[in-house]
Amino acid sequence: MTNFRAKQIEINGIVQGVGFRPFVYQLATAHGLRGRVSNTSDGVSIEVEGDQTAVEAFIRDLTGKAPPLSRITRIESEDTPSTGFPDFSIGNSRSKGRRHTLISPDMSICDDCLAELLDPGDRRYRYPFINCTNCGPRYTIIDDIPYDRPQTSMRGFMMCDRCQSEYDDPLNRRFHAQPNACPACGPHVWLADKNGTAVSAEDPVAAAVDCIKKGRILAVKGLGGFHLVADAANQAAVERLRRRKNREEKPLAVMSYDLAAIRAYAVTTPDEEALLTSPQRPIVLLPKRNPPLLADAVSPNNRTVGAMLPYTPLHYLLLSGGFRALVMTSGNVSEEPIAIDNRDALSRLAAMADYFLLHNRDIYLRSDDSVVKLIAGRARFFRRSRGYVPGPVFLKKAVQPILACGAELKNTVCLTREDQAFLSQHVGDLENLTTYQFFIETVEHLKRILDIEPAHVACDMHPDYLSTRYAKALDDVDVLEVQHHHAHIAACMAENRVDGQVIGLAFDGTGYGSDGCIWGGEVLLVRLDGFDRVGHVAYVPMPGGAAAIKAPWRMAVSYLYQAFGKSLLALDLPFFRTVDNHKIEFMIDMIEKRVNAPYTSSLGRLFDGVAAMIGLRDTVAYEGQAAMELEMAADPDAVGGYEVGVHRGGMLAIESAPMIRGIVEDIRARVHPSEISMKFHNTLVRVFTRLCEEIREERGLNRVALSGGVFQNALLLSGLSKNLGKSGFQVLSHTLVPTNDGGIALGQAVVADAMLRKP
Repeated sequence: MTNFRAKQIEINGIVQGVGFRPFVYQLATAHGLRGRVSNTSDGVSIEVEGDQTAVEAFIRDLTGKAPPLSRITRIESEDTPSTGFPDFSIGNSRSKGRRHTLISPDMSICDDCLAELLDPGDRRYRYPFINCTNCGPRYTIIDDIPYDRPQTSMRGFMMCDRCQSEYDDPLNRRFHAQPNACPACGPHVWLADKNGTAVSAEDPVAAAVDCIKKGRILAVKGLGGFHLVADAANQAAVERLRRRKNREEKPLAVMSYDLAAIRAYAVTTPDEEALLTSPQRPIVLLPKRNPPLLADAVSPNNRTVGAMLPYTPLHYLLLSGGFRALVMTSGNVSEEPIAIDNRDALSRLAAMADYFLLHNRDIYLRSDDSVVKLIAGRARFFRRSRGYVPGPVFLKKAVQPILACGAELKNTVCLTREDQAFLSQHVGDLENLTTYQFFIETVEHLKRILDIEPAHVACDMHPDYLSTRYAKALDDVDVLEVQHHHAHIAACMAENRVDGQVIGLAFDGTGYGSDGCIWGGEVLLVRLDGFDRVGHVAYVPMPGGAAAIKAPWRMAVSYLYQAFGKSLLALDLPFFRTVDNHKIEFMIDMIEKRVNAPYTSSLGRLFDGVAAMIGLRDTVAYEGQAAMELEMAADPDAVGGYEVGVHRGGMLAIESAPMIRGIVEDIRARVHPSEISMKFHNTLVRVFTRLCEEIREERGLNRVALSGGVFQNALLLSGLSKNLGKSGFQVLSHTLVPTNDGGIALGQAVVADAMLRKP
């Protein structure tokens, strides 16, 4: 039989929990082949034999027709002796020692399951845990791999005969769907009051809907944790939620049943609608419509609203109650991780929620909603979490196994394995013990399910970050410190698969500099194994240190003092009418005596100072609020800019004093803040483009990497990208990980690897 072939095929990637084995089974059967497919700790292993032409076509179709949620990263095949399989079958999962398979992120409910959920004739009608191989939970219910039911939080639910039959049928879309369940055998929901006492209700979800309609606030257990839920059109309910959560002004995310509902209160583009309807279902930041149709308290003083579509069956059932939108904000105490456990939620959220919609499917690892915004034609992460994690970032080349511990704010951690970098879900701000515990849980969970035991650990240079202290307390590992802005630019280089040297513009609020000052407006020449600082925004004092972050008027005083000296007191500026004059004089005293006034080059603080000067914001309720409002105030049609001084004595220093004097002149001439804001943005775009051109002329570098939290500003990112592109630069920016500190662990990891390889 000359045309007979037997092959052993090994496939790596996201190939478990995404319907891959049923796909292989059906594909092999369609080609008339015999053999076996099994999950392994590396991915999927296939033994196949039959006609040579059919085997070759089968291998081609493995990649060409793979299930939509799968992602093949490697496929290898070799000839083997024939085993004489009688047919094609699906074998038991096999362990092969080390685990190299990729785990699928959690995915939104698919159209087939949604149709069943809403079909009164279906046995799963209104069942909140409906799922199949094409949708549902993965990462948040996995305890170990291979991804089989006994190693998930479904292990305690024995399938009924009908579910088991689906699970065993290779032609059924629930074939080996590990979370498969129905009302007879699976998890269930119940409504409880704030004391945890069950509320009698024939349909707990319908009862929950009634509560929300009455203006009550619910804590709802979802896929990656609890949400606090209220009717987004009910001003009183949303205000009550804000008071209880002690969240004064930071925007709240909302969820609507479908695109039509979102279009009623937000302006969407086809690209934004594609993001909203993607299987990842992130929160998408969208411009509000006028007049607003949602309660003003949802996102006060903000032109945008964060909207998302339902991603679980339970969400669809809640929204079928006829709401325009529901507020769906993280179920947590301010700055703490979201609750995932019923008992913990009843303890921590009782002061905020009137009722609790609970269920008995455990969540092993919390995962917040992801947040994206379309900027310069591409989706940019503000928070990368549910729907995307633990998908890896693929690197240009293999690196050593490294744990990178991230920064203090918006913390994520990163583990590397060969050419894959696994950035964790959003952990949060490491400012309290519960978040730090979540940080440790995340590190340990990822190490276990990825089977990575790093010999090297990377951390920020800041000695007081909890992530740094964690790294330095570990035994038997090498600890490598990475400068904050070096890591930012390296993260941008890594996700763009770039090495060599680039011009790096690292703009953010706070980063510990190698000279002990607070950096944040940096012009760097960056290699992965090191960097040279060639320029920065000129230092100014931060009166009160961290207190200046919460009170932008303090930074306004500092910039004004730099530009005018003590004569600033004679200026007639908006914030002089709201801030006590004695406080301003006290700040001047701190600046002059250099008492508790560390130097900073932060561009974030410059945004804060300008926002305060023109009367937008004296104090902030959340990080970045003043800078965000300055961006939103800008009139995009305004032209012109301000003079900026550049000191070229060795290190380039961008002197803001001339610009501040120009802004004050405009304020006194009653130029509208929207025009001043746009001129400020134009100035930054112009001056940094010019500096990059000068560096190119001197150094021959033609690539510019943009990173740091300030690049969440759409005007700045779009403007600089456009100007640099027109000037002939290759511009690198973030699309795979956040440009803020949520992406910094990726940079720490690749820098640490490069440092280890340095001769």
